[in-house]
Amino acid sequence: MYYALRFQVLPGSRARDDARELAAFCLRHGIGEAVLFVAGEELHDGHLTAEEADSWYAAVATAVDVLREAGVGVSLNPWVTTGHADRGRVDRHGFAPMVGPFGDVATAQASFACPRWRAWLAAHYGRFADLGLRVLWLEDDFRFHNHAPLIWGGGFEPGMLARFAELAGEPVDRADLVAAITAPGEPHPWRALLQRTWRETQLEVVAQVRAAVAGRAALGLMSSTLGVASVEGRDWRALFTALGPGAVHRPHYAPYVDAPAHSLAWSVAMLELQRPLRPHGIEIAPEVENYPYTHWAKSDTQTWSELVACALSGVDGLLLNVLPFTARTPATFERVGDLLDRARPALDRVADTEVETIGVGIPWYADTAAHVRTERASLEALDIDPTRAARYLLSYGVPVRAGESPVVALFGDLAWAVPDEELAQFLTGGLLLDGTAAAILAARGHSASIGVLVHDVQGREEHTEHGPYAMERVTEAAEVVAAGTLYPDNQQPAVARMTALPGATVWTEVRTPRQEAWGDGLVLFTNPSGGRVAVLAATVPEDLPRSDTQQRLLHAVIRFLEGGRRVFPLVTGGAHLIPHAARTSRGLRLAVANGSADPAVPVLDLPPDWPAPEVTTVLAPLSAPETGSEVPHRGYLLVEWPSV
Repeated sequence: MYYALRFQVLPGSRARDDARELAAFCLRHGIGEAVLFVAGEELHDGHLTAEEADSWYAAVATAVDVLREAGVGVSLNPWVTTGHADRGRVDRHGFAPMVGPFGDVATAQASFACPRWRAWLAAHYGRFADLGLRVLWLEDDFRFHNHAPLIWGGGFEPGMLARFAELAGEPVDRADLVAAITAPGEPHPWRALLQRTWRETQLEVVAQVRAAVAGRAALGLMSSTLGVASVEGRDWRALFTALGPGAVHRPHYAPYVDAPAHSLAWSVAMLELQRPLRPHGIEIAPEVENYPYTHWAKSDTQTWSELVACALSGVDGLLLNVLPFTARTPATFERVGDLLDRARPALDRVADTEVETIGVGIPWYADTAAHVRTERASLEALDIDPTRAARYLLSYGVPVRAGESPVVALFGDLAWAVPDEELAQFLTGGLLLDGTAAAILAARGHSASIGVLVHDVQGREEHTEHGPYAMERVTEAAEVVAAGTLYPDNQQPAVARMTALPGATVWTEVRTPRQEAWGDGLVLFTNPSGGRVAVLAATVPEDLPRSDTQQRLLHAVIRFLEGGRRVFPLVTGGAHLIPHAARTSRGLRLAVANGSADPAVPVLDLPPDWPAPEVTTVLAPLSAPETGSEVPHRGYLLVEWPSV
């Protein structure tokens, strides 16, 4: 697994000396590749003019010569494609500007439909490809969303509306289009048609850039979160195919700044859920980033833990965006080099590109946003978070994997996107649902298969004859927790009011503040097809107050859904012990991250065909692996079975 340092060598008389210092830093710290920026961040004043491009080309050419002579590989990251954000800048080329859904117009960001911008971008990449670079990266502004100060983003320009009208067979006003694609209820056909318009336009731009580069460098793609990419109608496999041979993916997976350690569950989920979107053989290089850079923004401990999460997921390399764009020399930030040196032993211990994860299945569909039925008219409402069920499970010590598995967890509006044939398959295995997903499956005609009658989904501020929901009471049927135990639903934004069908078992009941019956809470059911279903009334289970009691209930639910087979390892012993289970080229492996600030000794409940571990290894932040069992904050317990 390689290190690739993203760094900016500035134009001017110091370029050669700066490049020499960059090369020395790379060699000193085992960095095999430098990814050079072109006019990034503070040095960005809009899309480059011809004179500016000449200056940057000269600086990059000088740096390439120095780095290559030193034995350091080189790739290139031109800072913008369409443009990240205006930030006071203006267009200097006559590019058609991006326009937002409400008619807001960018001053420095270009429309994907603009022929002049397309020609500029292709020529820009084609020129730099002359330098013999390994990868030319498409910046993560290569998207329709998130183009400040536009509200939501762009893609509603006159040129794009004309393309849409050609597909629709009629002219369409922007306001009418936005109203149609965001209308609550059953999706309007225009939603999928606009997504097709965006998708095809983006693929055309990739084709132009690839043609200009003409095989002289591979193309790399930086991407954002999956939900918003679905709103854009992104076809991941088509996009990677369009990039051509040697394509590289930088998946988004981590925050820019220090975050609570349990947020590592989101990173683990993001890395896993992007795995099936890529064709086999795509090189993977997540970006290890802090902003606005240095350990003042993100601690070395958090950075280390995210590096290890990447290595466990089976990546090829790590893009290191950990130095300011204006640094000139990395030697000013030697602490970063120390971080990289101290991280290497743990990374080398777990790095493996052959990783087949083991855990509860988390489905995701690239076209989810085309199927979602919202209750409010906004583009944001179409942005479905694919990590919700994974975050709920991981922080309770339940491993996950993307896609199919003997047990699948399906939360929220994602349930609208599951194809009928796949849903039928889920209903014959083990299936965990939240209240929203249960209501959707009931609306799709599957009440008899999930074991509950869903009356409605009641919002927190709604006033009904049933009164407000407040808590759940554990029944005698839930033998792993004392009957009568209470835990709160009070902060849930909505709860499904449901009644168990005959043959179902109620493990918890939802109660009002007066402890009056409100509805059934956690219901377990074996359906006529032999499928096992567990339904949670809560609509945001990942935000329920967590406790050991809740963990015992969930683990018992998982064992029920397994149908007595016990195929997953489960972890207890502390709060937010986040597992990653996989088969690798070396055998079976279980790594458990400690997402709590308190040290913990993980307790493993293993499947019967997994031998009891003879030796456990602790990966402590910024330290060499050692035999042990107590895991510090952000550390990992590593258990390996080479022969299994």
